[in-house]
Amino acid sequence: MRTMVQPGLFTDGEVPTLLGSRCTACGAHHFPRHDTCPYCATEDPVPVELAGSGTLWAWTAVTSPPPGYQGEIPYGFGIVELPEGIRIIARLTESDPAALAAGQPMELRIVALHADAEGNDVVTYAFAPGAP
Repeated sequence: MRTMVQPGLFTDGEVPTLLGSRCTACGAHHFPRHDTCPYCATEDPVPVELAGSGTLWAWTAVTSPPPGYQGEIPYGFGIVELPEGIRIIARLTESDPAALAAGQPMELRIVALHADAEGNDVVTYAFAPGAP
């Protein structure tokens, strides 16, 4: 059995997606979903599924675990720009910064983060290097 690290951030299907919002007034997309547009303060943006691919904008490797973190170290961490014009801060499946490059295509994946007390996988979203 799999459990999401935080419900409402992504879908865990054959083709995963991030769950965001689009403002009906200014048209801006945001992630995660909000009840109010963070750009113009309009209430009730519409829920949308965001693109599952984008381009790498910035990246690094996390080599020391943050407090409470139960996953593997090191792991990649970066910013991926989606076609909707927003940049998502996310885990990367590649932990070697030298294997990544600015503008590199990235694809959304759902990956195991750690096992819970019952032995179930706790999953999260991450971006993996995609085909050029």
